[in-house]
Amino acid sequence: MTRMLRAAEDTRRSLSGRSAPPLWAVVALACAGQFLVVLDVSVVNVALPSMRTDLGLSAPGLQWVVNAYSIAFAGFMLLGGRAGDLYGRKRMFLVGLALFTLASLGGGVAQEGWQLLVARAVQGLGAAVLAPSTLTIVTSAVPEGAARARAIATWTAVGAGGGAAGGLVGGLLVDGLSWRWVLLINVPVGAVVLTGAARWLVESRAGDGRRLDLPGALLVTAGLATLAYGIVQTEAEGWAAAETLVPLCAGLALIALFLVVESRTKTPLMPLKLLRLRSVSSANAANFVCGSAMFCMWLFMSLYAQNVLGYSPLGAGLAVVPSSLAVVLGSKAAPRFMPVIGARNVAVLGTLVAAVGFGWQSTMTADGSYVTAIMLPGILMMAGAGLSATPLAALATSGAAPGDAGLVSGLVNTSRVMGGSLGLAIMSTIAAARTAGSSSAEALTAGYALAFRTGGFVLLGGTVLMLVWLPRKISGISRG
Repeated sequence: MTRMLRAAEDTRRSLSGRSAPPLWAVVALACAGQFLVVLDVSVVNVALPSMRTDLGLSAPGLQWVVNAYSIAFAGFMLLGGRAGDLYGRKRMFLVGLALFTLASLGGGVAQEGWQLLVARAVQGLGAAVLAPSTLTIVTSAVPEGAARARAIATWTAVGAGGGAAGGLVGGLLVDGLSWRWVLLINVPVGAVVLTGAARWLVESRAGDGRRLDLPGALLVTAGLATLAYGIVQTEAEGWAAAETLVPLCAGLALIALFLVVESRTKTPLMPLKLLRLRSVSSANAANFVCGSAMFCMWLFMSLYAQNVLGYSPLGAGLAVVPSSLAVVLGSKAAPRFMPVIGARNVAVLGTLVAAVGFGWQSTMTADGSYVTAIMLPGILMMAGAGLSATPLAALATSGAAPGDAGLVSGLVNTSRVMGGSLGLAIMSTIAAARTAGSSSAEALTAGYALAFRTGGFVLLGGTVLMLVWLPRKISGISRG
């Protein structure tokens, strides 16, 4: 990786004729930003009981500690990506990270439940501005080819590692300090990354004097946020309740109206021609489908370890360390295979490996051993996830013009988050229906197993979609 980045850096300096920041620093800063926003999706999970006791949160209020972040994150992602294109990727990186860091401080010192919920929503907004810029900074700084594939693999591995590390980091901080530190830890880390970004990142934009499409921005943000709200309501209210159906239908209607507006405006927030690019549309569809299965893995693994096998929160976090390493190794291995068998085939291979892991995990029992019931299937699931995520991200960003890079990066993150949110709601419903209200170890195990079995079939469907729709190659790095 270091050699590839040095070669790319030498090429860029020779072309520009002036000093450029070290590429390793640019990639490291972008990856650090991505790690923070993904980590905060899951790190608060183990701290929820302590938050409830300390702040007197109700059960619905506790759920909104997670949902306030995820809804704001999903809802503002496309707007954040386009803002980076128009106003500067470095500027949006700094704005998003500053907002995220300040909101983390506010949440960490919150004295009332509503203060924590507001802070989490602002965190999600900051993450939505920051996340698209992280991938765009990587793809803009590293020339297309093998070096970019390796840089994207690092970005993917760090992002996936952030999600995987959430339980472990949260368990360590809650057990060793207090729940407040799952938020306060972002403050010193954010300050360091902000300082480095202000020094090392170079501004880039491709707005060509265009203005932000305000009607489109309002419609897509409201539509995605309303749709995400409806999805998270399914866990508490069910799929047939008005509290679920109304926001789901309203969100879909707003998104449909957004598409109509975009087809008629001269400077659209999201040019619909992007969706006609095979690489963009197919890779994001695959991201959505695979994310709907893979996103729930950490939750059900943690529930199985704690509710059935009796692990502590920290023990459950430690139990998935091998899986966390596997997703990093899978992400880093992908660029080695992409020039040999093609990006599409690597994505298919990774998804099939993950599907085998899901199938194995679905054979869990109430008295399963750590090695065969958690570690080995977890390694397969996450190695496959890492192996597939890198070529999908590379494919999704390969066909767009430089002026749309931020928007396409926002689409990559949006498809993954929305797919994960929908998948988690569906899998939770499936598991709850199988458990039928029983709290026995056998009933819980049967529910979790059915969720994993369903996820395995979803991934098999995803492989068919990839084989039929994904383009065979990315220019410069793949064939076949």
